Amino acid sequence: MNPYMHECPGGAIVGLGITDNRVDARSAADFAAEAVHLAISDAGLTLDDVDGLLVSSGKSGGVDVKLASRLGLRDLGILTQVAQAGSTANAQVQLAALAIAGGLATTVVCVHADAPLKPSKRAGDAYRASAGAVGTGFRGLSTVAGPRNPNGGYALAARRHMNRFGTTSEQLGAIAVAQRKWAAFNPRARFRDPLTIADHQASRWVVEPLHLLDCCMVSNGGVAVVVTSAERAPHLAQPPVHVRGWAQSHPGYRMERGSDWGLRTGAAIAGPAAMKMAGITPSDIDIRQIYDCYTYTVLVTLEDYGFCNKGEGGELAASGALAPGGSLPTNTGGGQLSSFYLWGMTPLSEAIIQIRGQGGDRQVPRHETAVVSGNGGILDYHSTLVLGAQSR
Repeated sequence: MNPYMHECPGGAIVGLGITDNRVDARSAADFAAEAVHLAISDAGLTLDDVDGLLVSSGKSGGVDVKLASRLGLRDLGILTQVAQAGSTANAQVQLAALAIAGGLATTVVCVHADAPLKPSKRAGDAYRASAGAVGTGFRGLSTVAGPRNPNGGYALAARRHMNRFGTTSEQLGAIAVAQRKWAAFNPRARFRDPLTIADHQASRWVVEPLHLLDCCMVSNGGVAVVVTSAERAPHLAQPPVHVRGWAQSHPGYRMERGSDWGLRTGAAIAGPAAMKMAGITPSDIDIRQIYDCYTYTVLVTLEDYGFCNKGEGGELAASGALAPGGSLPTNTGGGQLSSFYLWGMTPLSEAIIQIRGQGGDRQVPRHETAVVSGNGGILDYHSTLVLGAQSR
């Protein structure tokens, strides 16, 4: 018996709300409110049952603690905005479980929403720096001598992994192909057409060595989850998804010679710690929902979580293990590369769907336990959740 289990009682996720991701006049706050209503209904609860709200805003902003007033929530025991970029969703669930264990609240909703896409703008414009946004002080250094956006930063990280371990572009492409195969079974996925390694290699360069098909999309929408106590969860409308383990790790890499940046991420600490709390090892995990802002982050996270040895992620991807029918089903909804991109809520929502057994044509036969990763910044922030059909 793992003594850490008794020190950190977990909660359970009992409601899930996912909006559509159409590009229209709705704001991020509109998507957030809709997602909360959907999640509460999914749990068989009402807004009167909610006494905690944790909000997260994406690139477009507009989602903050004022959402509580918009929803008409009263007498909340906890209300806060959480901001850890792509690692936020897992951190929200962790904070919700701790708040419930500490008696601050009984029913906490965690929500993230974003609306960067506009009908009259290209998708690429949503994450492009505006004129004057860079170029002054130390920030100006990157304008002339370094990466100006995450694409450049992750390209450097991927290239470093390639140089050290011999990882190839085709191996990264195998991740994109595997996730597209999963997306073909997901009616919510944006990209469902078949994809081959040749298609991946033919897609244009974004920043070498990353092709367009190595990079996630941009999406509008909202996702919310409802967290309550493990004791209460079995009496609600949906099969409970228990929070069995969690951890965070924020490396604070120094960009200098001798750093492990690009080779080893915060997942190397957070993953094993979360699994230790849950009392399991990588061999006990049925499903992997890995933050995939780029194909590279899937590869390096799987290594750091211990699903293969360091430097063997490329071979693992090329083997077909991550795809439908493979031994290590990963990003079973298509992930952010093929389904939709709502930061850490994308992998979290798919883990919930799979553990409930509600995946339809993409449902994984063994779905008792899932690991969920969140990654933010340029490998600056990491969070891990271990979720299960059974409590600890």
